[in-house]
Amino acid sequence: MNYQNLYQEWLSNDYFDEATKNELQALAGNEKEIEDRFYTELEFGTGGLRGILGAGTNRMNLYVVRKATQGLANYILKTAGEEGKRRGVAIAHDSRRMSPEFCREAALVLNANGIHSYVFEGVRSTPELSFAVRNQGCIAGIVLTASHNPSNYNGYKVYGEDGAQVTYPRDKQIIDEVKAITDFSMVKYEPNPGALYHVFGPEQDTDYINAIKKQTLDPDVIAAQKDDLTIVYTPLHGTGGRPVLRVLNELGYQKVFAVKEQIEPDGEFPTISYPNPEEEKAFEYALRLGKEVQADILLATDPDADRLGVMAKTTDGSYFRFTGNMIAPLMFDYILKKHAEKGTLPANGALIYSFVSTKIGKKMAEKAGVTVFEVLTGFKYIGEKIKEFEQSGNYQYLFGFEESYGYLIGTHARDKDAVVSAMFVCEMAAYYKSKGMDLKEALDALYDEYGYYSEATLPLSFPGIEGKDKMNGILSGLRQNPPAEIDGRKVLEIRDYLTETITDCVTGATKPTGLTKSDVIYYVLEKDAWVCVRPSGTEPKMKLYYGVLGTSMANAIEAGKKLETFLMELCK
Repeated sequence: MNYQNLYQEWLSNDYFDEATKNELQALAGNEKEIEDRFYTELEFGTGGLRGILGAGTNRMNLYVVRKATQGLANYILKTAGEEGKRRGVAIAHDSRRMSPEFCREAALVLNANGIHSYVFEGVRSTPELSFAVRNQGCIAGIVLTASHNPSNYNGYKVYGEDGAQVTYPRDKQIIDEVKAITDFSMVKYEPNPGALYHVFGPEQDTDYINAIKKQTLDPDVIAAQKDDLTIVYTPLHGTGGRPVLRVLNELGYQKVFAVKEQIEPDGEFPTISYPNPEEEKAFEYALRLGKEVQADILLATDPDADRLGVMAKTTDGSYFRFTGNMIAPLMFDYILKKHAEKGTLPANGALIYSFVSTKIGKKMAEKAGVTVFEVLTGFKYIGEKIKEFEQSGNYQYLFGFEESYGYLIGTHARDKDAVVSAMFVCEMAAYYKSKGMDLKEALDALYDEYGYYSEATLPLSFPGIEGKDKMNGILSGLRQNPPAEIDGRKVLEIRDYLTETITDCVTGATKPTGLTKSDVIYYVLEKDAWVCVRPSGTEPKMKLYYGVLGTSMANAIEAGKKLETFLMELCK
């Protein structure tokens, strides 16, 4: 069917409710909008679903959620049978519009297929869902969230029994099951909750909080600074408010100030259009309160509380905003420090990070005798490595991170966890405060020791049919005509994860990447620089990443800006 036929089908088919039909009837005559809603199906990819809310095949709505859940149910029944039905699926949702409704619909589709479902009473974070899957012994998990996207988006992510987002080949098998549902009539649905529909009790939250508190490394430093360290926190209208404030309270911090305008969950995000702690504007309210109470640190979590942004007061009284590539090395350094103090650093310790993240961690690990693992972008690959370590016993996980403000201390969850990260940053700040230092001074000391690294991520939007074609054209052009130089730096190596080959540009020799196939191109440049180009797996965007090593921080930033200008021209 073409988009117009699909549009008419949704208007006339009794399967779709009146609210959906009324929304679509209001679009009559708006060809561009009708085309955008029906020219394709919202793709269930390796990251699940994410899209704009609304009626249509290319939108997030009840029917698309039901279809995705039926695909997951079919996969569970085929691969786990009666055991899968019994163990069931844990489901959580964030504060976004339609998230509670999507959560209920997913549970009822599972129930109609004979599969137990376990839902939370109210909003919960993504990392708590990851924890609950293993804590409850479920066969899978679902999170209804669009992370840090604007309020008109929502999404759907699938987790395996290990508590991590599904990876190859399971992700492809689930995708194939979803694609096999060619008609909504193939979806089973139970309209009312019954014996297979369960609601988690408060003990699930308590188990999660207790697991997080076990990740503290120095209770004495917390006890010494709990009355003096001043903390400002905002959940940006998301799920983080209750767990973050609870864990800080239970650890005894006395000066914790929540941003009252943003503390309550609200899917409209009334005080911020883009609830992303990677953005400076996300700290507007926290910074105002921080200055008022003279806070040592400001913390912000995104709506599903898996990303953490940090600002800290510096010696001159101003507040410095840290990137993910700055906070992660500070966390890893603190972990190494505490292990060194206690003599507990394992001989088989491992650091895992996505290959578009800062390379300073590698230098730190090498000095400490810790093995480094670089993985594809997406925290699920870090979760996959943790599972491998547990099964083989070859390595002991110490820390994992990605540049997009995602970190995991401990293995209680298998996804990035802003709740444990917030707790950990407070402990770090307490430690450095006891030494007469702030977090910025601690970061500067790291750069002085290991080198001056500067990195950035540049998102380019490509909405609609034309945008997708243009994005594909750019990537195709880079593969057909690979650059010999980028901003005057020779390309030494090209890693094409789609063709699964690494090419040495000096010798011409090739070797396999050793990682899962992915539409990513990575360039190793001379003078300790690198560049990466990849389409987003969840949004109509292409992301450009780069990293440089400078002789000073000013030199590194200047070199990075030059590289940025060149990349923007290259990918026009």
